[in-house]
Amino acid sequence: MWRCGGRQSLGVLRRLNGGSAQPRIWREKSINACEKALQYKVGEKIHGFTVNQVTSVPELFLTAVKLSHDTTGARYLHLAREDTNNLFSVQFRTTPMDSTGVPHILEHTVLCGSERYPCRDPFFKMLNRSLSTFMNAFTASDYTMYPFSTQNPKDFQNLLSVYLDATFFPCLRELDFWQEGWRLEHENPSDPQTPLTFKGVVFNEMKGAFTDNERIFSQHLQNKLLPDHTYSVISGGDPLCIPELSWEQLKQFHATHYHPSNARFFTYGSFPLEQHLKQIHEEALSRFQKIEPSTTVPAQKRWDKPREFHVTCGPDSLATNAAKQTTVSVSFLLPEITDTSEAFALSFLSSLLISGPNSPFYKALIESGLGTDFSPDVGYNGYTKDAYFSIGLQGIEEKDIPTVRDLVDKTIDEVVEKGFEDDCIEALLHKLEIQMKHQSTRFGLDLTSYIAACWNHDGDPVELLQMGNQLSKFRQCLKENPRYLQEKMKQYFQNNRHKLTLSMKPDKKYYEKQTQMETEKLQQKVKSLSQEDKQKIYEKGLELLNQQSNPTDTSCLPALKVSDIEPTMPFTELEVATAAGEVPVQYCAQPTNGIVYFRAFSSLNTLPEELRPYVPLFCSVLTKLGCGILDYRKQAQQIELKTGGMTVSPQVLCDDSHLDAYEQGVLFSSLCLDRNLPDMMHLWNEIFNNPNFEEEEHFKVLVKMAAQELSNGIPDSGHQYASVRASRTLTPAGDLEETFSGMDQVKLMKRIAETSDIKPVLRKLPRIKKHLLTCDHMRCSVNAAPQQMAQAAKELENFLQNVGRSKKERRPVRPHVVEKPVPGGSVGSSRENSSPMIRKLITDPTFKPCQMKTHFQLPFPVNYVAECVRTVPYTDPDHASLKILARLMTSKFLHTEIREKGGAYGGGAKLSYNGIFTLYSYRDPNSIETLQSFGKAVDWAKSGKFTQQDIDEAKLSVFSVVDGPVAPSNKGMNHFLFGLSDEMKQAHREQLFAVSHNQLTAVSQKYLGVGKSTHGLAILGPENAKISKDPSWLIR
Repeated sequence: MWRCGGRQSLGVLRRLNGGSAQPRIWREKSINACEKALQYKVGEKIHGFTVNQVTSVPELFLTAVKLSHDTTGARYLHLAREDTNNLFSVQFRTTPMDSTGVPHILEHTVLCGSERYPCRDPFFKMLNRSLSTFMNAFTASDYTMYPFSTQNPKDFQNLLSVYLDATFFPCLRELDFWQEGWRLEHENPSDPQTPLTFKGVVFNEMKGAFTDNERIFSQHLQNKLLPDHTYSVISGGDPLCIPELSWEQLKQFHATHYHPSNARFFTYGSFPLEQHLKQIHEEALSRFQKIEPSTTVPAQKRWDKPREFHVTCGPDSLATNAAKQTTVSVSFLLPEITDTSEAFALSFLSSLLISGPNSPFYKALIESGLGTDFSPDVGYNGYTKDAYFSIGLQGIEEKDIPTVRDLVDKTIDEVVEKGFEDDCIEALLHKLEIQMKHQSTRFGLDLTSYIAACWNHDGDPVELLQMGNQLSKFRQCLKENPRYLQEKMKQYFQNNRHKLTLSMKPDKKYYEKQTQMETEKLQQKVKSLSQEDKQKIYEKGLELLNQQSNPTDTSCLPALKVSDIEPTMPFTELEVATAAGEVPVQYCAQPTNGIVYFRAFSSLNTLPEELRPYVPLFCSVLTKLGCGILDYRKQAQQIELKTGGMTVSPQVLCDDSHLDAYEQGVLFSSLCLDRNLPDMMHLWNEIFNNPNFEEEEHFKVLVKMAAQELSNGIPDSGHQYASVRASRTLTPAGDLEETFSGMDQVKLMKRIAETSDIKPVLRKLPRIKKHLLTCDHMRCSVNAAPQQMAQAAKELENFLQNVGRSKKERRPVRPHVVEKPVPGGSVGSSRENSSPMIRKLITDPTFKPCQMKTHFQLPFPVNYVAECVRTVPYTDPDHASLKILARLMTSKFLHTEIREKGGAYGGGAKLSYNGIFTLYSYRDPNSIETLQSFGKAVDWAKSGKFTQQDIDEAKLSVFSVVDGPVAPSNKGMNHFLFGLSDEMKQAHREQLFAVSHNQLTAVSQKYLGVGKSTHGLAILGPENAKISKDPSWLIR
């Protein structure tokens, strides 16, 4: 996987949220892992390593142990924390000097087989032989990282063995390079008369990546601002340069970069450090001697005057205004990221400059009306050795480039002169406090990502983690020098000559020109081939096809057994009571670290049909337009000062036992430090009772930003849009899903953003409010520590007493509503059999599923393909069989057909909770051929050509998701939203264990075959002659 672009300035701890996989144990056990690690002594020798530093980091509840390997100099950081979700990663500094994508293709190829595990593709095979909670690899601009996480000690050792062998002793076979990187191959490998063409997974991945105009801009920005060394090239690979990479160059890059002396090892969690060190030394490092790697990135030479560049990109057919598709930004090169104090200050400063409607650049640029949103990669970027800050606008007219540049300069001058309000600084410091306390389940992964760039350039990762020290130093600097931040602005922005103005505008013929250049490159390659070369290409193509088509012997790979999976799941204690007379409230006591999590769900059943498409927009702006006596700026400041965020989102919640029943509503979510709970509930009170829908100008700004964000998201989420559309006509909920989160919503927002008079849309918001912001059809939930529950119940009671009720009984718009009590049998519950929590489900007795085939024509060189099938709901025993079948089809058939043979970046099958079985592909050079592969996959499943071992592997893969860690903030949410009790989940678990070969072939026959269940199809991608001639397809 290729990573481009940098860290947006959303606070120093972006995504860094402490987490414990099993928080109940965490409180009692936290002494063990951290205290044990504190007992290591500096200078102590352990399995070939020497301890260099032992540091307690109390703010993150961990102990950091830094070590080095005696013979190779490999660096090692262990973070001991009482978290069962343990993580390993190894990263190498990879500094390419061309855009052939060598580090990216190497990242793919090392995972295709190694000395100890020579079978084909052990990485993908291990996904089905493990209970991993995460497995992947990333290529950044200047490092490549291989992380995994798991809660099972045996699994950790298995995965560590595979990862070590893959990175240090890979096979790097030529055919694997052909498959993963690039190759010349006949369109039909079996027919030498068909034309030769470029194929390869990374080749197609990067073609897909550069359909994203934001990514194109970010890449140019880095290349132009840091032009002297490795940052001037595309580490992921430019599709026009990838065919210049040879197999020999790939092997040479591995030899010079993938050495322990150029490696940084990281482990995190509660498993013992000694075991990790012993295995890493014995299985890998003991076979190496120290070298001096020549991978250091020199500091970028500073410019003596600003520079300006203009680039082009593809047109955005969904952009809100064809004449306003230009992007411009002004960027400044900052100090090296290894100076952690300066990096902290500049990242903090960046957040003050761009975050929220009170920030100077939001006021100057977003509210100028010149553009639709900030430019890509806005804010502080700390992923390159020299950090940089970027600010600008997208969605502007070309003539406004000088205006934006002048506004940036003017805003910098104003900030240097006036500084920032104290409340803005306090709000951001409060945000950091919450981020340090909030617990996620991916804490280890977030930590390794957070320290990777700084550590990569020999910065101190432990210093980076000592947030308390950094905050104290920062507060001290502010106290001693009130102009501290203004002086930083003057030094790094106002007086900085290393300043780049980059503009980008669409070229209608951009993709045509790219195709033309690719064709010329292909012709040039083909022209240089001798007859002997062509024969070799044909033979190699057949060899690769044969290798892909034949099953590989995986007996060399380690594996867990189904018996290693826990037979029962831990149950969550819940209490359900009523507040304010009749509103059901679910209380879930969890060790939330001093944070209270509040949610409320409000039904949409009485909302008139014509208002339904506007619900996502209503949700998006409700907490951003002001409320009560607060205008939108003051409201934003109060939300930042008193909460960790307040969000509103539309929901379509399907039923567990009926495909044609669903609940529709809106979910309100927020979190706060326990001391701020009264203030947070007061804010909700004002939002519910006195929302402000008069701010027409600010509403316009929010609409433009929302429309731009949706449009920009398509290249990364095309398969999801295709899936939503393909399932639209299969269940009654499907149409609402498309309305809320499909291409229909993207196009509606485009129309609203383009309208000259937005008042009619604004007037719809108070109408929606009448149906939604009442407690007539509401339920609430609170997750907090046991000692916070009494106060939470009191504040919730006050809130609900003050929220309005409808003066007259409103009837549901759709007449068929079924009231379904939520089962209440969780351990420790004080509930009686009759639950106060009732879901009001919509049903439609006249609904008949029907097939629909839609092709959204978009100017991309790749496709996103989805085929959806209506099957059965969650509680039906066949649901468990179909879930295992989806995993089986992905790993044993679709991965080979769609990725290895077809060259798509991704593809597979999945069964959603709503009973929709989806076959999909992602960044796919094919479309009709992929649909044919879906058909072949169904035939394969019906034929039963899979073994008991294949089934067991699919079960392991499914259970790795089912048993994934759940954060304290999210415990009980399946019960609250979907009405799923722990007993129901345990019954489903037992059904998963029981799935047999016969059941798998039976459900394949029963649901997936032609004419069995209703199918829907959708493709997002370029114009397609075959589809255009087929009248059964709807072209959009």
